[in-house]
Amino acid sequence: MGRVVLVTGISRDVGRRFARHAAADPSIDRVIGVDVVPPRGDIGEVSFVRADIRNPVIAKVIARENVDTVVHMSVIATPGKSGGRNAMKELNVIGTMQLLAACQKSPSVKNLVVKSTTTVYGASNRDPAMFTEEMGPRDLPRSGYALDVYEIEGYVRGFARRRPDVRVTTLRCANVMGPHVVSPLTSYFRMPIIPMVAGFDPRMQFLHEDDLYDVLRHAATHDVEGTFNVAGEGTLLLSQAIRRMGKIGAPVPSFAVGRFASLLRSAKLSDFSPELVSFLTYGRGVDTTRTRDVLGFQPRRTTADTFDDFRDSTTAHATASPSSDTPVPLTPLGAGSPRG
Repeated sequence: MGRVVLVTGISRDVGRRFARHAAADPSIDRVIGVDVVPPRGDIGEVSFVRADIRNPVIAKVIARENVDTVVHMSVIATPGKSGGRNAMKELNVIGTMQLLAACQKSPSVKNLVVKSTTTVYGASNRDPAMFTEEMGPRDLPRSGYALDVYEIEGYVRGFARRRPDVRVTTLRCANVMGPHVVSPLTSYFRMPIIPMVAGFDPRMQFLHEDDLYDVLRHAATHDVEGTFNVAGEGTLLLSQAIRRMGKIGAPVPSFAVGRFASLLRSAKLSDFSPELVSFLTYGRGVDTTRTRDVLGFQPRRTTADTFDDFRDSTTAHATASPSSDTPVPLTPLGAGSPRG
């Protein structure tokens, strides 16, 4: 018998695509996707169960399906897609707490994989050149997505202490990009003129969406536990990324960035969260040595390759007819550093 994998957040495109990817793995017997609404696209051999992880009923789903592996992907980055900041906090933090409580009570659960983000490290002028998994943010997050992820990882560590028999793997992923990804950062790069924080040229790391699905599947099917930074090899400066897009960067004074971000949010042009503004100011770099040496995974695409694939898909999308435009949901943030 192969593994029985439960995937949260399947109504979002990234969750649906991973669930289908996992279902094709011969070492996985069944994949059950859960969410409050059905996914929009084809889920293939995946079984969908309408369930809210904020409700204790999720424990009944795990027990009924005899789930042994849980892949938690139901953490969202922007309040606009969830009905506001309060709803976002409830889904991210309360939902994770309920899911962990259900896993703790279940004798069948032996593996837990949590998709986290390098946003947990924050971004400031006091950051190291590269964050390792043992490091924390230089400034503790006070609100928003970064605070949610910071709290979620704390609850996951607590669960690991209470259930030492469960293999717990936390994947801190850099910004996910690719042809099917719609996120605050991909929306930013799709702007006709791209604003930059004057005087800064942050480093960026990206993870291709295909590599995201591969690393999640790898973590779910290999007996390795711990916390791992996951990013494509290498970095890109923001100025280099803008040139690759064939666009113009418009420097904005740092004192005006907050107001500019509010205007963009109000106009629904881009969801400039405080985390994204910090990222576009200071950037972030993460060390991926543990992912290669301990987890045994190497992304197939570099950061530059990932960005180029996103650029090419954006160009193709812009020249396609309106009838071929298929909207897709959202995925999380990631990381970059100041110009020397």
